[in-house]
Amino acid sequence: MLSSAQAAATATAGHVLAATGAAPSPLWYTARATGVVALILLTATVALGVAGSTRLSTPGLPRLVRSGLHRNISLLSVAFVATHVLTTVLDPYASIGITSAIVPFSSHYRPFWLSLGTIAFDMLLALVLTSLVRTRLSYRTWRAVHWLAYASWPIALWHGLGTGTDSKLSLMLALDAICVLVVAAAALWRLQLLPSGRIRALGRAATAAIAAATVVFVAVGPLQHGWARRAGTPSSMLGSAHATSAHATSAPPAGARTSSTPGGDR
Repeated sequence: MLSSAQAAATATAGHVLAATGAAPSPLWYTARATGVVALILLTATVALGVAGSTRLSTPGLPRLVRSGLHRNISLLSVAFVATHVLTTVLDPYASIGITSAIVPFSSHYRPFWLSLGTIAFDMLLALVLTSLVRTRLSYRTWRAVHWLAYASWPIALWHGLGTGTDSKLSLMLALDAICVLVVAAAALWRLQLLPSGRIRALGRAATAAIAAATVVFVAVGPLQHGWARRAGTPSSMLGSAHATSAHATSAPPAGARTSSTPGGDR
């Protein structure tokens, strides 16, 4: 059975389909699922990249195998990100156009938080394009662009927290926490190997600051009632969600089904 907190989160994120007469869009569910998987894969990519940067020797796992694993997971994460973006654009609910998927701050739906996802996508796109022409670039140039993969991780994390409609759910909170812990542990371990004590101290402070800022943001943002409105959800979508929420407080008609939607006032 769901706890009262989980039930409340689900109720605020969902609505009774009978109230609108519309079936849930498979594209919407696909966009949500691929976004979650993309974050998990991007987290694994960052962790493996940190391990590879130190030429870590692992018993039973040769460096060549680990390098191939890192490359394949990176490609898989890009594929899931591309699917996430494509299904988001094709889904008619929030009417997010192809321009908003590429150009930051051009969307009417949660403009800031959606734009974080756009920035992360542009970073990964730059990484893919430069990798395709790697033989024509100097190693230093390619390596500099490659660092965008690491920078895209916290941006993608905050995009998911600010835009995702399931951010309140215990499962998603636990998943996000695990991703943060994995990347933080990898970063702290890597910093420990640096010769400069000052750089180690600055790196640890930055890692702790990012983790703390994420916790504070979740506490004062997505976990608070009315986040959808504050995040920038269009009023027309909020009005529909409020009407549906009121309808959901009464007993639903026989056979009515419920589903999560992106516009709920959570």
